Amino acid sequence: MYALIAFIPIIVTIVLMIAFNWPAKRALPVAWVLACVIAFAVWKMALMDMVAFTLTGFLSALETLIIVFGAILIMNTLSRSGAMSAINGLFKGVTKDSRILGIIIGFVFGAFIEGAAGFGTPAALAAPLLISVGFPPLAAAILALIYNSTPVCFGAVGTPTNTAFSTVRDAVEAGGGNPDMWKAALTLWTAIGQAAGAFVILIVGQCVLVKLFGKNKSFKDVIPVIPFCIFVAACFDVIYLLIAAFIGPELVSLVAALCTLLISITAAKAGFLQPKEIWTFEGKDKWDRSWLSTTEVPEPKTSDMPLIKAFTPYGIIIAILVITRVCQNVGMGWADAMKNFKMGTGSNGLILGQDWNYAILWSPGVVFIVVALLTIVIHGMKGEDVAGAWKDTGKQVSGAAIALLFGVAMVNIFRYTNFSSDAMDGSMLLIMARGLAALAGKAYVVVAPLIGVLGAFMSGSNTVANTLFSGLQFETATLLGLPQVLIVALGSQGGAIGNMVCVNNVVSACATTGTIGNEGKVIRTNAVPCVIYCLVVILVLGTTALMGYNPAPVG
Repeated sequence: MYALIAFIPIIVTIVLMIAFNWPAKRALPVAWVLACVIAFAVWKMALMDMVAFTLTGFLSALETLIIVFGAILIMNTLSRSGAMSAINGLFKGVTKDSRILGIIIGFVFGAFIEGAAGFGTPAALAAPLLISVGFPPLAAAILALIYNSTPVCFGAVGTPTNTAFSTVRDAVEAGGGNPDMWKAALTLWTAIGQAAGAFVILIVGQCVLVKLFGKNKSFKDVIPVIPFCIFVAACFDVIYLLIAAFIGPELVSLVAALCTLLISITAAKAGFLQPKEIWTFEGKDKWDRSWLSTTEVPEPKTSDMPLIKAFTPYGIIIAILVITRVCQNVGMGWADAMKNFKMGTGSNGLILGQDWNYAILWSPGVVFIVVALLTIVIHGMKGEDVAGAWKDTGKQVSGAAIALLFGVAMVNIFRYTNFSSDAMDGSMLLIMARGLAALAGKAYVVVAPLIGVLGAFMSGSNTVANTLFSGLQFETATLLGLPQVLIVALGSQGGAIGNMVCVNNVVSACATTGTIGNEGKVIRTNAVPCVIYCLVVILVLGTTALMGYNPAPVG
């Protein structure tokens, strides 16, 4: 009974976003209000505690928002400077085989953009580029979305994984766990599940491409590109897993994709593992009308900027993040000092008895903002282009800001409902976890990633999904005696996989390819790859969890 009451804000969020098509920035403030009403009326949460945890929630969300702002700012800055146009030109002349181009642009380049910026930018950038090399607009949208899954847990320099960890950090510490070790385990096992699915999703994407848009409508056309899929997946996964194991979440997708991009382009140009027969689409006059753009899509502006200059900002970002993270991991004092330098309240309880502290010098978002400012000089940008980049970023971040602010505040209410009251035997979050544990039992290893998919579908963001549900995943795992780190990782992986069907990303991809009106068709098509990828991570991490292996025990 009380578990169902505690679920009301989440149920309302789902109904508002799915049935009434409300955006997250409208639905989550309503859910927060409902959470507060229930916490006050049923759990007898003190009003001042409610205000305190809402404020600390807002401030915690600010940390993520700085990363989101910085990531999107660097992307917009490069677009306005002409660097993105130069980067796009890299793909012209690589190969005439559309299947190979789909892999290099849709998967590898999309993963690079995801690692750098995330938040819907990969499909929005990769899909138009696929059109420019001959893809039907609808095919470009579908393929770019399917491939925007493997790198997402480490998108925007690790924001989703870092968010999942920050959401459960207090619970880890309360259970006697080592936060640094637990975060490292979460990073590695999240990467293991996603890496296991990389080859599978590469093949699945190719199957969708040739079956729906190929001249022969035959899965047999995938067979010639399987060796190249294996090669790309192997290159990507090795680097992906090494960085996850030894550096941390920030650079997993970014560096793995950048290295794989260079390797795959070089290999394709050299004819390595290339199909003997070139596969391309039929002439546009034979395309189904539903494949075509329904609105005019502007051609990207051309640029003669050298590639080295275009990639320089990303090189600076990677260098800063690698040097600081590696040096901190090996115990260098200056790096430890950077990580431990914090702005905030200290331990004074200034926020109505609560505290908030922010390691500002360790924030990837701050690095992005600094590099965006350096790019103005490096690329010799004009004032109006700089102003345009900042203005565009403000518009793009505003919606995410509201969703994150109220999403984190609501989770704080869920977690600390009985902070100063014993009216109920556990917080709203704990009561919900007990309900799920009783309902699902050990089969929760199947439920966990599906909750992540639902969170991404609702909010359009793996980061927001982890904000909403990581605490719930942790508590449910604890009650069921399952390894918390594996269940939280499964939930995060589900949120990443859900990116290929989430409404926000689908709308963005359709808008940038001019295929507005096909959103339902895209979601229906991508639902099958979504389920297949979920089965892969359930098989890998779910089986590991049921076998009793716990890489980071807590409690």
